Amino acid sequence: MTLPPFGRRLFLLGASAATGVIATGIPRLSGTRDPFTLGVASGDPTSDGVVLWTRLAPDPLAADGSGGMPTRVVPVDWEVARDERFTRVEQRGTVDAAPEAAHTVHVETTGLAAGREYFYRFRANGAVSPAGRTRTAPPAGALGPALTTCVASCSNYPVGWFTAYRRLAEDEPDLVLHLGDYQYEYPTPEKSVRPVAGAETTGLAGYRQRYAQYKTDPDLQAAHAVAPWLVVWDDHETDDNWAGDVPEDGQTRGAFLARRAAASRAYYENMPLRRSAVPRGHDMQLYRRVQWGGLATFHMLDTRQYRDDQACGDGQRVDCAARLDPARSLPGAAQERWLADGFRRSRARWDVLGQQVFFAQRDTDPGAPARFSMDGWDGYAASRDRVTRSWVDAGVRNAVVLTGDVHTHWANEIKLDYRDPAAPVVGTELVSSSITSGGDGDAAVDHPDLHTNPHLRFRSNRRGYVRARYEPGQVTADFRVLDAVTTAGLPIRTAGSFVIPDREPGLDRI
Repeated sequence: MTLPPFGRRLFLLGASAATGVIATGIPRLSGTRDPFTLGVASGDPTSDGVVLWTRLAPDPLAADGSGGMPTRVVPVDWEVARDERFTRVEQRGTVDAAPEAAHTVHVETTGLAAGREYFYRFRANGAVSPAGRTRTAPPAGALGPALTTCVASCSNYPVGWFTAYRRLAEDEPDLVLHLGDYQYEYPTPEKSVRPVAGAETTGLAGYRQRYAQYKTDPDLQAAHAVAPWLVVWDDHETDDNWAGDVPEDGQTRGAFLARRAAASRAYYENMPLRRSAVPRGHDMQLYRRVQWGGLATFHMLDTRQYRDDQACGDGQRVDCAARLDPARSLPGAAQERWLADGFRRSRARWDVLGQQVFFAQRDTDPGAPARFSMDGWDGYAASRDRVTRSWVDAGVRNAVVLTGDVHTHWANEIKLDYRDPAAPVVGTELVSSSITSGGDGDAAVDHPDLHTNPHLRFRSNRRGYVRARYEPGQVTADFRVLDAVTTAGLPIRTAGSFVIPDREPGLDRI
């Protein structure tokens, strides 16, 4: 096993913790079950802090969703250090892990130095967690150093191995963006690589158990431990193709909103999110902005919770006049206004939209009248036009849209008028394939959509993630792929690479 420098450090720290002693000599109590089976995570960095997360679960697959924890509060110690051996501890403290929150911990640190790498860990019941690496954002206005991100989505546990998460960790990004479908609600399918516990998730216990099982995966744990994450959900964290208050499968509104409330609560519990995201019933505030100095502003969108009813059917590709209705909005009117205001205020070199569903127009039937997906921005064409126009009118220097959902890599150019081949390109979209969803895929790179939509520049039907390096003068995007996910441990490769030059929206193949 070959590990990169940080991978080797984490491996050694994990091994020392497993034997009962870490660098500072804190012993584990003999006979105590390990409460840190779900690893650690960090997220939503600022220039002086970050959210630190863990969840205590000595029995992760407990059917009641408790993780095998008692119904009492457990104190958890945490510490943040400048070095991976914790010889230079910067901050430490103690928080309570409560049963009503599934014994999760969200520590919002402040007072750290800007633009710096840190290491963190937890201790509870005499046990010590694995160490994680995190990073604070640069100071306001700073354009350097370069920022390396990885973009992931759609990790379906029974469909394949999470090798892509391991390879992502080995790339040692500074920041990870997860754009939804972190877990899937379904029970184990007939054909599966590995089973999930329990039936379809509909209640709080089931969602908690499902997140716990996902988080026992060592490859996912490595991806969380390597860098801070920015997360937003899509549909499967709750129910396939839900939109606003409308489920896909004809549940009553009351039953669905109860399910949404349970799913929202479990999502918050299991993600490194700030207190501003604590759910209020079935509502949860997920759209937010994260500044990375003067280099990038990340506008993290929620394209599920506020969208109008999909008038022509969930996920269907249809020729539907409703898609042009100016009253329809995918992110909702309030979120559209919030986004437009963010564009007007932005002074970043790169404005990045982290969101869920396909943004560029995609005419999917070359020999027939245009047919569009109603489960994406094509189903809300007027809303897409308003969002695109808002960054153009605001004079945004560079707009990059990041997308998940469709289980395939795409590289797209964004226009205000897709009907005019000569219309200028005003932005770029990088669509990440899935971690496992869709299975192994195939080697095909051609597709009819590439011929009928010249602004769609690249496609790959393998699983993986997008690695992007942001610099003042350009963004370089690498589409990373595995040849299979039904076989564990395969190497990663780059299927295609593009450069987006500063002030030149569009894609240059390299």
